[in-house]
Amino acid sequence: MSDTPSPEAPTDPLSLPAHPEQTGGRSVGVLLLHGYTGSPASLKPWARALADHGYAVEVPLLPGHGTRWQDLNRVSWTDWYAEAEAAFDRLRESCAAVAVTGLSMGGCLALRLAEERGDQVAGLVLVNPFVSSIRTELTLLPFIKHFIPSMRGVTNDIRKPGQDEHGYDRLPLKGLAEVTTMWKVVVPDLNRVNQPLLYFRSENDNVIDPSSSPTILHGVSSTDVEERTLDNSYHVATLDHDAEQIFAESAEFTARVTAT
Repeated sequence: MSDTPSPEAPTDPLSLPAHPEQTGGRSVGVLLLHGYTGSPASLKPWARALADHGYAVEVPLLPGHGTRWQDLNRVSWTDWYAEAEAAFDRLRESCAAVAVTGLSMGGCLALRLAEERGDQVAGLVLVNPFVSSIRTELTLLPFIKHFIPSMRGVTNDIRKPGQDEHGYDRLPLKGLAEVTTMWKVVVPDLNRVNQPLLYFRSENDNVIDPSSSPTILHGVSSTDVEERTLDNSYHVATLDHDAEQIFAESAEFTARVTAT
């Protein structure tokens, strides 16, 4: 039997330690949260770029993901939040300051952490966060989820060729109903979010409609807000043509908001 370890599976969680010698002697952590039906694969290049700056990173695999799509019909949004909060607490055990980032549904979870954990969250970086929709068919989810297990998936909305977020090819409807249930908790409390916010939005997004942007930007109480429009990326912008911009600007943002 070979002693060579097997390659890391794309859906595996990722945890890398801080290197304070690269960050002025301070241990700084960043939590990265993936989207619905996605996986840590959508965030690992971003996480490794942040680790190269000396930041500790945690990229948890949210419950129901990375196995079979049917498993997303067996979990609740509070299961996802519990996993996000546990990863956040692991970072806080070893870091003086922690920033939180999220892609798509992960952005909604990041906002909930900011609402619940207050100044323990040093700053927020959101990439195409998903907290609302104008699609009227979503109002039918409480009914149709009992009769239709899933629909065609929305994974790999990436303009750049050859990329794969290793998500499900089906969209589980009971799980999607949990996403909309989470909105009903998070959106009314957006005024509790007062942390610095860096917001990336793709100009062309084939997964979510534009309604989440005004919902968040008009709802938070943050006074330190920077919005960036990505012209060359689709929904999974962290694997797309504008990824390097996200990596560089989020590293600079994290350095700034954790400096004191």
